[in-house]
Amino acid sequence: MTTNGVRPSNTAHPGRAAAQPTNDVPGPTVDTPRVTRLVRELLIALGEDPHRAGLLDTPARVAAWWCSFLSPDPSAMATCFTETHASDQLVVVGGLSVWSLCEHHMLPMKLDAHVGYLANGTVLGLSKFGRIAQRYAGRLQMQERFTRQLADEVTAAIGSEDVAVTVHGVHLCMSMRGVRMEMARTSTVQAGGRFKTDPLLSQQFLTLSTADVRGAA
Repeated sequence: MTTNGVRPSNTAHPGRAAAQPTNDVPGPTVDTPRVTRLVRELLIALGEDPHRAGLLDTPARVAAWWCSFLSPDPSAMATCFTETHASDQLVVVGGLSVWSLCEHHMLPMKLDAHVGYLANGTVLGLSKFGRIAQRYAGRLQMQERFTRQLADEVTAAIGSEDVAVTVHGVHLCMSMRGVRMEMARTSTVQAGGRFKTDPLLSQQFLTLSTADVRGAA
């Protein structure tokens, strides 16, 4: 487990949500026409005929996908709410399943994330967890970095280090190339605050965050 520095967050106002600015958002400048031409050249280099019926529109479709995939969701602002009854309560949000691309081989990886935090008068809007995960997944990525970024984002939003994240990944760069081990799984954990110092709390989070993984095995 590793920890990272905590970014400052705004203070939530009673009775209304406080939007927190997010950092590390790429500004994609995808040159779609050029990508279209490059995909066409790739098909030729692979010995294919880009003019045949099945491939005629493939370069444009691939270029459009790259543009969409690398475009972050501008609505992924972390929204917090003041809730005085949620004091020292463990909140775990799972089922955050996203697709990303391994930056070493540009092959897909499927990442299943769980985020846990201690609510201490402030709760984070549930739908934002998924949007934050999608935003950080929509780029050339590493699972280890994705795990840290997800934890940092939640830490900044709630203004507390009491955050933990687990990510279980399936990497096509390992299952369809190289050693080709289809059942290989990679798990990463990022823990901060009391999740590092309180063994019981850490175990509670890990139990909750791995329950569905064990059930699917």
